[in-house]
Amino acid sequence: MSKLWVLLIILTFGLTLVSAARAQTGENVDVAAGINHHEFDQVLKKYVNEQGLVNYGTWKQSAADLSALDNYLKQFAAKIDNPAQASEKAASLANAYNAFVLRWIVSNYPTESIWQLKDSFSGKRNEIGGRKVSLDDIEHGTLRALIGYRTHAVLVCAARSCPPLQRFAYTAEKFDDQDDTAYRAWLAREDLNKFLPNEKKVEISSIFKWFKQDFDNAGDLPNILGRYAPKSVREFAASGNYQTKYLPYDWGLNDQGSHGRHYSRAQLFFDNIFK
Repeated sequence: MSKLWVLLIILTFGLTLVSAARAQTGENVDVAAGINHHEFDQVLKKYVNEQGLVNYGTWKQSAADLSALDNYLKQFAAKIDNPAQASEKAASLANAYNAFVLRWIVSNYPTESIWQLKDSFSGKRNEIGGRKVSLDDIEHGTLRALIGYRTHAVLVCAARSCPPLQRFAYTAEKFDDQDDTAYRAWLAREDLNKFLPNEKKVEISSIFKWFKQDFDNAGDLPNILGRYAPKSVREFAASGNYQTKYLPYDWGLNDQGSHGRHYSRAQLFFDNIFK
């Protein structure tokens, strides 16, 4: 067997491990009721474009807008007297996840990928409710148990293959509609999900494979795709009468600038082995 084939086998195995690492468990996280999301909404509108890419470089240069993000996150830190419930908890924790990711990237910018940074998902560095929690605690320990498959359109882990980061903060009153909006925006992106009726084939995000059980618990995957796919292919998506292919995940940074555009699968492997 040639050295090239050995390298390809190692690379494929390594990338499988990377994917599996995203299917972790975590601890439950409670969050206080009454958090004000206005400041976060304002900075999202300022630094996120219609494609969900972030202007990290300009944001890092603005002391005022970094302070706005920090002030927003400080609301989560205090011990909890009155915990949020249901949609308020979901909205606040979705915002917290995205805001912590954004702060983590801005603090370490420039970088080519969140995987180049140490313990991005498992590190307990984020203060919520008087203790430090990880991104995995928010996603796997809390939101997936609370809202199931709806988790996966609203959390954005700074990668180009993530569902597009929306230009608004989630709120308790609008969360269900906002989640629907996020799903439709995600499935409408032909670079992230493709519906090919003439070929009886769909090519969709690997998220649908990694968290298959979450979608099965809501019925099945065609049911979800049919609910949120573009109107022109909605009936086809709901039929399930097609071959399903899962697209390779691009972990390059979701930067409006050049960073992350050429982040390779080989680099992802080496970042996880040697970081």
